[in-house]
Amino acid sequence: MFLARVVGEVVATIKHAELGAQKLLLVRGENPDGAATSRLMIALDTVDAGHGDRVLVADEGNSAAQVLRRGRGAVRTVIVGVVDEVSERA
Repeated sequence: MFLARVVGEVVATIKHAELGAQKLLLVRGENPDGAATSRLMIALDTVDAGHGDRVLVADEGNSAAQVLRRGRGAVRTVIVGVVDEVSERA
């Protein structure tokens, strides 16, 4: 999993049948301090995230299958949470 910021929405008029009603968002990875990384990905939104939200992203097929409660398939990357705060504890 990694932290990311929602930077856009992906509009696809034709999608896999299982993704028909799902929202696809463009996310850019972030370090815990909020600095952007070069990682830019398309992720399936499962938490109703919006532009500018900081999110927690799972990027692995088995995780996606468990979150979506279906067998492994066309989805690998899913947004699984909206992040309110990140803090390090020593």
